[in-house]
Amino acid sequence: MEINQPICQLFGIKYPIVQAGMIWCSGWELASAAANAGILGIIGAGSMYPDILRTHIRKCKAATDKPFGVNVPLLYPDIEQLMDIIVEEDVKIVFTSAGNPKTWTGFLKDKGITVVHVVSSARFAQKAAAAGVDAVVAEGFEAGGHNGREETTTMCLIPAVRDAIDIPLIAAGGIGDGRAMLAAMALGADGVQVGSRFVASVESSAHQSFKDVVVGAAEGSTVLTLKEITPVRLIRNKFYQDVMEHYARCAEVDELRALLGRGRAKKGMFEGDLDEGELEIGQVSGTIKEIKTVKEIVEEFVAIYNSSVNKIKMV
Repeated sequence: MEINQPICQLFGIKYPIVQAGMIWCSGWELASAAANAGILGIIGAGSMYPDILRTHIRKCKAATDKPFGVNVPLLYPDIEQLMDIIVEEDVKIVFTSAGNPKTWTGFLKDKGITVVHVVSSARFAQKAAAAGVDAVVAEGFEAGGHNGREETTTMCLIPAVRDAIDIPLIAAGGIGDGRAMLAAMALGADGVQVGSRFVASVESSAHQSFKDVVVGAAEGSTVLTLKEITPVRLIRNKFYQDVMEHYARCAEVDELRALLGRGRAKKGMFEGDLDEGELEIGQVSGTIKEIKTVKEIVEEFVAIYNSSVNKIKMV
């Protein structure tokens, strides 16, 4: 694999792969394993109280001497405390999402922190670049978790964002192996962010029952819904059917919010309630057939990427 990518230089990593900072799945064990495998590990702060985040950062530092970062959704109420902890604990890389990058990019950059913002359109990529971020993650419709309302697929999104900005670009959404990575880079990405594949890893903090559901998912098992609140891709289960029943009777947004309530994602992904929990995962889950270690996943990515490059050279 060509390692002289802008993303590798920016983060100080061996391979241009970022392990996504997913709520309830991306604790210090996953982030440190990713870092030790030569990619950028990310702690997902979205599901953590401030003191929990501090603990995860310290444990991650004890488990690896390689670069890692923290993902912070900007809509969370404890955002000021989270940012202060990130600075206090000397985290060098921060991924922000779900909010205006202007709000915190300057603060973080002033502290010498590399900042990356997650976007779902070329227009928002331009705004992020104007705000001074060092790179953007462009996340397509295929992704799990919080998603774009425009439903733009990764295949369409990456070229559009590449033409709109001149800073490093990381592709996300539907990146499940080295073939997809090569395709994303052919479209103009400098690297990829991988989420769902790492949910089904040994080191993921997801509940084993959720991991098993991800491995058992098939084509069409996930649906993007709840766009009136925050778009999210869910595996079809009882909670999803309850959402569909609300839509069928044209429920108001407040009713949807009440149904979602608090802690629904924790119940499903972290506690393993497969009926009442919110089971967030990307479309690529339909291709995941085995739970592996992070090291095995990264090695497989690299091997498939290289073999795919060689096949193209032979054409």
